[in-house]
Amino acid sequence: MINQKELHLLHKGLLFWDKLTQPEKELLNLSANSVHFNKGQSIHCGETECIGLLIVENGSIRTYITSEEGREVTLFRLQAGDICILSASCVLETIDFDVSVDAETDCDCIQISALTLSRLFSENVYVELFSYKLATERFSDVMWVMQQLLFTRFDKRLAAFLLDESSKLNTPDIRLTHEEIARYLGSAREVVSRMLKYFSKEGYVTLSRGGIHIADKDSLRGLL
Repeated sequence: MINQKELHLLHKGLLFWDKLTQPEKELLNLSANSVHFNKGQSIHCGETECIGLLIVENGSIRTYITSEEGREVTLFRLQAGDICILSASCVLETIDFDVSVDAETDCDCIQISALTLSRLFSENVYVELFSYKLATERFSDVMWVMQQLLFTRFDKRLAAFLLDESSKLNTPDIRLTHEEIARYLGSAREVVSRMLKYFSKEGYVTLSRGGIHIADKDSLRGLL
């Protein structure tokens, strides 16, 4: 069960709410759960049970794929108010590849179980349309990441990432390790470290243990 604030977030996020029958609304309300994930906790991967749809209440979660060599490529990151549909990939028959979902920070989510979502999916066409539309939007994010990996120089990708993190956090100080940045950008730690050293030499950033300070945003923007 979830509280009134979470119910409001649930109804606001699920754009098909007004298209549900009264029994379907009651089913959704009764089956929704509040779940907490600790930073770094695995929420979903191909080897685990499909946990269903997640609405992020606070915090951040990361969806990624892993190569045979163990290198991670971040597909997208979801913040408060966002909905993770790929954690319910078992309901969407057209999705036949494995993704992993981790808690990027401590976070709270509203969970709609795969069983409930599957029932609504099969009974109400608006639920089906919403689910596929959301999946399509996420695949657009995936295609953008693939384009960046294939066609964009790494210095531009790293500069864009640092500027985006700074804007999102509203601070020039980014508390991420080189290994964490490499996972986000689908690269190797050594490549990230080498480029950050170059940025530091040029005066774009200053480096410290476990952190990066953006010293010259205009020069970083000039790389884009």
